[in-house]
Amino acid sequence: MIGWGRFEGYSLASLRKDVISGIIVGVIAIPLGMAFAIASGVKPEYGIYTTIIAGILISLLGGSKFQIGGPTGAFIPILFAIGMQYGYENLLIAGMMAGVILVLMGILRLGVLIKFIPKPVTIGFTAGIAVIIFSGQIGSFLGLQGMKRHEGFVDNMREIGQHLSTANMYSILTAVVCLAAVLLTLHFAPKVPGSLIGLLCATVMAVLFFNGKVATIGSAYGEIPGTLPSFHIPLITWERIKSLIRPAFVIAMLGAIESLLSAVVADGMTGERHNSNRELIGQGIANIAAPLFGGIPATGAIARTATNIKNGAVSPVSGIVHGVVVFLILLLLAPYASTIPLAAMAPILMVVAWNMSERKEFLHLLKTRTGDSLVLVTTFLLTVFADLTLAVEVGLVLAVVLFVKRMGEVHRVSKVLPDPSSVKVEAHMVSEHHDCPQIGIYNVEGPLFFGAAYRFDNTLPEPGAGQPGIILLRMGKVPLMDTTGEANLVTLVKQLHASGGTLMISGIQSQPLELLKRTGLYDQIGEEQFYEHTGEAINQALGAIDYGKCAGCRHAAFRECSAFSLPIEIRQQRVVAGQIKRGGLEV
Repeated sequence: MIGWGRFEGYSLASLRKDVISGIIVGVIAIPLGMAFAIASGVKPEYGIYTTIIAGILISLLGGSKFQIGGPTGAFIPILFAIGMQYGYENLLIAGMMAGVILVLMGILRLGVLIKFIPKPVTIGFTAGIAVIIFSGQIGSFLGLQGMKRHEGFVDNMREIGQHLSTANMYSILTAVVCLAAVLLTLHFAPKVPGSLIGLLCATVMAVLFFNGKVATIGSAYGEIPGTLPSFHIPLITWERIKSLIRPAFVIAMLGAIESLLSAVVADGMTGERHNSNRELIGQGIANIAAPLFGGIPATGAIARTATNIKNGAVSPVSGIVHGVVVFLILLLLAPYASTIPLAAMAPILMVVAWNMSERKEFLHLLKTRTGDSLVLVTTFLLTVFADLTLAVEVGLVLAVVLFVKRMGEVHRVSKVLPDPSSVKVEAHMVSEHHDCPQIGIYNVEGPLFFGAAYRFDNTLPEPGAGQPGIILLRMGKVPLMDTTGEANLVTLVKQLHASGGTLMISGIQSQPLELLKRTGLYDQIGEEQFYEHTGEAINQALGAIDYGKCAGCRHAAFRECSAFSLPIEIRQQRVVAGQIKRGGLEV
């Protein structure tokens, strides 16, 4: 589970790099952990507990050498909504249940499935979360008094509008100082943790000049304990499990997406490859353990993981060190954290929201004006104005519907005939005055599945007097067939058999062939009616038609077959097969 191969070739020099990187990331993680916890509607120390417990376990048991785990901004709207609706203890239970789901996903090797979530969906809900986080900090930035937080974006905006008159100038100045310090640090000293510098500058200014005039962590949440809470198992009942299964599933899915995206980013920066299933198991165990110490759900943090790599990390030891550093700071400096102004937390989260907004990707997809743009905007708007769960569900359904529509449009069925100039069968050879009423040759291209069934049915001739007695389907370009496509073939076979006709198939690929064998349709059609080359099938078809009808064919002029460009007498003598084969018609 731990994967000691990740420490192969480890040395004292590697340990030094990991310790330095772990210390830097640990320092960065403290203000972010508290800020994410507060924004999620719980006490700031719960964010620190999560950083310590989940951070260490994710690094130790996960599938990425460089992953830094902990509370993240992506969870804020979900955790706040769950806490509002179910309460803090049920939030912990939902987090544990999500951990169990993640472990099961890893054991069942479902990590690869997360990669199939369409990009417009992930960008849409990520941008929506960013808007919710940013807007949720406006009240703290302005120091508004008497505000109540709501689950809905519109309600929160209305609440802000109603309390604008209570804005606190001292809170605004504190927030501006923090924001300026963060931005200047990021610009002039990008390796220095800007959030920590901003927090220190704003706290010092508030203590020296605005003492008692701005809300602080201590005044809002009380003193932060200088140690981990005692081990506690929440009361888990069957009724609670049933009521929390949907929130737990949402936490698990978002956690899986965020952690694996973070691992992919780490792979791109280092050239390493993570183990997605082991990553899910590590994330799951961390989320089972963290709530036992009061921690909230955690996942891989992209920004902190990238910082870890940029500062020279070489193994999971850096992530373990990062958790230990946070724990030591909690023991030594917890009393001082109570003086941090809440207004200083707001700009930190606003910067986080700005960085996670995927604005460039969002605008790029929007400019394409395709179905992806519709999925993107729909997911984004539902995330902001409804909830993340509905947004992802609708986004995925819409993406699937559009995908099926596109694949259906790719499917082509066209009638063809031999072209003597190219010794191939071509669609342009078929016209009102150039056809064969006895043999119908059709090119079938693209997957033959439920989304393309209507095209297949609409292109083939209707059963009756006008239907050729022999139909040849060229299926070399059909990579996939589902049971709906197979049902279309069943209908065609029954129609032909009822009228004494024959279905021939050439060039069929392995997947459609195996499906026909499993359903029994292969035997119903007849093994002898499947051909590797179209030329072989045409030779057989020409040897099996009713030659008596050729003399009266309206497509025959001067006793020569218009469709196959051969004298009717030759066809009647049944040496046509040799003539065609020598002509090179083996397509």
